Amino acid sequence: MTKWLASLSLILSLGLAAPVWAEDAPAATVTEEAAAPVAMDQAATMPAEAAPAEAAAPAAEAPKLDSGATAWMLTSTALVLLMTIPGLALFYGGMVRKKNVLGTMMQSFAITAMITVLWMVAGYSIAFDTTGMEKGVTNFYSFFGSLSKAFLAGMGKDSMTASIPESVFMTFQMTFAIITPALITGAFADRMKFSAMMLFTAVWSLLVYAPIAHMVWSGDGGYMWDMGVLDFAGGTVVHINAGVAGLIAALMLGPRIGYGKEPMAPHNLTLTVMGAAMLWVGWFGFNAGSAVAADGRAGMAMAVTQIATGAAALGWMFAEWIGKGKPSVLGIASGAVAGLVAITPASGFVGPMGALIIGLVAGVVCFWSATSLKRMLKYDDSLDAFGVHGIGGIVGALLTGIFAVESIGGTAGSMAQLMIQLKGTAITIAYTAIGTYIILKVLDLTVGLRVSEDEEREGLDIALHGERVE
Repeated sequence: MTKWLASLSLILSLGLAAPVWAEDAPAATVTEEAAAPVAMDQAATMPAEAAPAEAAAPAAEAPKLDSGATAWMLTSTALVLLMTIPGLALFYGGMVRKKNVLGTMMQSFAITAMITVLWMVAGYSIAFDTTGMEKGVTNFYSFFGSLSKAFLAGMGKDSMTASIPESVFMTFQMTFAIITPALITGAFADRMKFSAMMLFTAVWSLLVYAPIAHMVWSGDGGYMWDMGVLDFAGGTVVHINAGVAGLIAALMLGPRIGYGKEPMAPHNLTLTVMGAAMLWVGWFGFNAGSAVAADGRAGMAMAVTQIATGAAALGWMFAEWIGKGKPSVLGIASGAVAGLVAITPASGFVGPMGALIIGLVAGVVCFWSATSLKRMLKYDDSLDAFGVHGIGGIVGALLTGIFAVESIGGTAGSMAQLMIQLKGTAITIAYTAIGTYIILKVLDLTVGLRVSEDEEREGLDIALHGERVE
């Protein structure tokens, strides 16, 4: 663990040493988000004589449904669900040994079903209820939403979030809550009890994922929201969160039997490439959908997602080609996922040049972390959940603070913003690592985490599910 922390500190230090740079844009194209603080400042300094006129102004109208935005968000929700089933299920399923493929795909499918119910019962309320929250005030509700929306209480056909039905927003966010714990399973593939995995996922989603989402995304009064942490679509909430949790799980369970001594090659890379392709397509819903609108910001998020992903795939491919003599299919697929991960927090804040650099850096750094770093520190992150999602999320979160463009997301890249991003990253790592360790430790002392040696050698398909792929 000490070696891992030292390496992570090195990565963060390298990020801090990078030059602060952002794309220039004409002042005339400043977005409404960027202009809002200026308008508020102007109102605050108006003479007293203007107050009666302001007071006589009618109250703000209730939000009206935007059918175009609603149609896009319905589509985005389906795309993000596609990322877990079948996308992640195929991506992970192809990378494990044949005796564990059904067990691995079962994890993604079962998590999808369970988180659907838990999100409805309490997860959505913990993450997005704003009761007791006030901008600039730090209290319990800055970290943990109240349960006034438990069981989706008060949400009817006409309930609105921004210009879309709240039911659509809730389901869109549900798909994020689904894929995050599903990503973690890649770190402990081939060796965790199904019962322990289900219990861990349930508790972790409510006590780790939902509070992090609340701190970052719930709005004024949210702890990291008020700090000014930029995370458009889940760099901290999804990827650093899942990657760090995966690393803690891999360390606590220990390596697979025969790790480093026996061949553990992927049994079917065709499935993995198909899964990676579905992740790539689905990710447009993940990133562009996070605009919660069908507008120019969503369009830019889609464009930079594509650019960063292509750059990262090439970055990983060439790094592997130079280092190992051959570019592998698994490598270019993993590189694409690394680019998708890294651009996620930045997608609503950066332009094309920023996306290109973020993608190239992520491809090379994630290749190094999934090969050299893992070998150096001797941890068994089976399918590189930490190497791709944890490290890629950190790269993306930090570089967002450098390449953010004010005319796109209302915030310009600067050293001050980089420091805010670093602080948000550190808080997420600390909270996730401690919370994950406690949950796993309790489960280890009660139900046990790992299958027996005989079951692991036989394979999870037969040992846990009574089925096999012929």
